[in-house]
Amino acid sequence: KCGAALGPFWFSARAISLEQFATLLARTIRRPVVDRTNLMGPYDFDLTFQPESSTPSPIPAPADAPSIFTAVQEQLGLKLDPQRVPTAVIVIDSVERPSEN
Repeated sequence: KCGAALGPFWFSARAISLEQFATLLARTIRRPVVDRTNLMGPYDFDLTFQPESSTPSPIPAPADAPSIFTAVQEQLGLKLDPQRVPTAVIVIDSVERPSEN
């Protein structure tokens, strides 16, 4: 089976590409993530980390869990390297109420 499941402090994936992982990781850390590994194939992995947000969770994170950045490096052998990359944005110049018909 393939797919991924994400909890407040864990990530479990089966048969996903690193490009898919980058997309899911971007949602988790709320920053763009670009896969530049050039690694192909499906991967299975489990990742445990300390959540970045201070939003209370009914399930406490393990006290010794690392940050997600450290977890990706230590548990998966991948390095998240901060860089500036072009990002698509939508700019709204003005807003007007629709006219009544």
